Amino acid sequence: MIGEGFFLAWYGSYGGGAVGNLFSQWEQAGVFSYLLPFLLIFALIFGLLSQMKLFGKNKAVNAIISLAIGLMALQFDIVPRFFSEIFPRFGVGLAILLIAIILLGMFVPSKAGPWIIFAVGAIVFLVVLVQTAGGLGWQSAYWWQDNWLNFLGVAVIITLIVVVITSSGKDTPSEANDSILSSLIRGRN
Repeated sequence: MIGEGFFLAWYGSYGGGAVGNLFSQWEQAGVFSYLLPFLLIFALIFGLLSQMKLFGKNKAVNAIISLAIGLMALQFDIVPRFFSEIFPRFGVGLAILLIAIILLGMFVPSKAGPWIIFAVGAIVFLVVLVQTAGGLGWQSAYWWQDNWLNFLGVAVIITLIVVVITSSGKDTPSEANDSILSSLIRGRN
């Protein structure tokens, strides 16, 4: 009994278990390289065409165009490579953004929170795009490798400015001066 439990625990952590085997079979069958990218492209194009109502309410034309674009996008290896590079980085970026939201909720006033989350999200978005470009061997990655610290410094400074401006309180400068004047006048009386 104990030996079987040990074997199951060892097998689950080393080999990935049944779920790991299932994902491996799906990968070998092309689910991640072709089926899921096709479904994503098809759904996006179909949704856009349906929303735009370019062909009226004719869903058959929208479906044919979406099908053609989805299949043509997978003709070469560019789309599967791009998706295999960007989505793991996107998942890590979402985890970083979630951690930032939790920390901001604990330590930052609610007025400044959305702006800081927007700034962190923009930085994560840019880093994901730059890292994806580097992973695909696109030329822009080398320039970013040399200059990423400059942009990080600018982003931190902009974020600090936004935090200071948004968390300065409800008092406008004229209200603050009025309260100072009224306290001075009360002090003289």
